[in-house]
Amino acid sequence: MVAQVCTQPRARVALLHLDATQPVVLEGPAAVIWDLIDGQRSEQDIFAELEATFEDRSGQMQTQVGGFLASLEAQRLIEAARGASN
Repeated sequence: MVAQVCTQPRARVALLHLDATQPVVLEGPAAVIWDLIDGQRSEQDIFAELEATFEDRSGQMQTQVGGFLASLEAQRLIEAARGASN
């Protein structure tokens, strides 16, 4: 289970897996990504929405988004969808 506290407007989000000892604070694009994680959007959908909002000057946004989502999963803040049918 994950506890969440947000500032208003949602510029910062603090997350804490209830088995963890330290919260994770997300700001800027990381907070935007968190808001896009809704159990309906795929990683590609999230990337497409970010690409429409933020300029990808480095050409690394998709790799960075994938790494960030993997980091959230490793911290048990999200779970990857399993067995989804196409």
